[in-house]
Amino acid sequence: MRPTAPTPRTSRRGLLFGTAAVGAGAFLAGCTSNEPKDEKTAAGDKPADDRPGKHVTIGFAGPQADHGWLNAINENAKRRAGTYSDVTLEITEGSNDTAAQIGQIETLINKKVDVLVVLPADGKALTQVGLKAMRAGIPVVNLDRVFNTPQAYRCWIGGDNYGMGLNAGHYIGEKLKDTQDARVVELAGLDNLELTKQRTKGFDDALKNYPNIRKVARQAADFTVESGQAKMAQLLQAQRKFDALWNHDDDQGVGALRAVEQAGRDGFLMVGGAGALSAFQAIKRDDGVLKATVLYPPTMSASAIDLARALGQGKGVGGMAEYEIPASVTLYSAVVDKDNVDRYMPTGFR
Repeated sequence: MRPTAPTPRTSRRGLLFGTAAVGAGAFLAGCTSNEPKDEKTAAGDKPADDRPGKHVTIGFAGPQADHGWLNAINENAKRRAGTYSDVTLEITEGSNDTAAQIGQIETLINKKVDVLVVLPADGKALTQVGLKAMRAGIPVVNLDRVFNTPQAYRCWIGGDNYGMGLNAGHYIGEKLKDTQDARVVELAGLDNLELTKQRTKGFDDALKNYPNIRKVARQAADFTVESGQAKMAQLLQAQRKFDALWNHDDDQGVGALRAVEQAGRDGFLMVGGAGALSAFQAIKRDDGVLKATVLYPPTMSASAIDLARALGQGKGVGGMAEYEIPASVTLYSAVVDKDNVDRYMPTGFR
């Protein structure tokens, strides 16, 4: 997948934002009023409130849907907004062109939307338009790809790339901890992206806990089915035997699995990344090498709509003691395997 998130931030309550387990429709328990009912109201006593409130117009500037994960980002935002009778969603066409997206966001600012949700094509390049919105009194929910300064957004919400690699490494490590001289390989994403470096670092750090495991090869693909197939074929040709594969992205994993099938290889376990429906289905069938995938949940855009609604209504987040929404929310990279795949199946993206 192509989002670029910042280095891991302070995690928030796993019940609300930790996983995509309950799907786009249930990331937040609700929003609570800033006004206590009486002087006896204590932290933690605020009731969740999903009842219709003040009408909020949310401007959504998402990405061009040229990847399964990015398409799911757009769809989850639309679907979540549609569950609220007090929300109007002004959605742009979506673009990976920086200039075009800046123009789209400026149009939303000129329309005087109440809140903006932005997944920038390039966080650095779009920082100024984020600042422009904030200075105009429009709070910004920065989704995944982070702006250069916190002054450009009220709240950041996104995935944990380091955590993906870390949890993939620990899963593989536990599976291979009794295997002498275990060998693992890695099919990474685009090496020029910071997210790829973070996923690799997390994976490498996890493997340090397992002295019997050695990473023997690594290939970088570019998040497409075609690249996954080509680069996996190269790994298979170069490594006649290994015990596990960590693949950064389920879309390129489709190609990787094709290469594995064409080569007639097995005898190793594969862990993917992101949470594609095809990966969940393969894990549930349990008839191949793919045994688990580590989430980078696109349901984060549904949660961003929840946060934007709370901002527009001057509310906090249900289930938390604070009267304001957090400054940042880092989602947890849960591992999905055959034991829990049914729980996550509704969140899988195509």
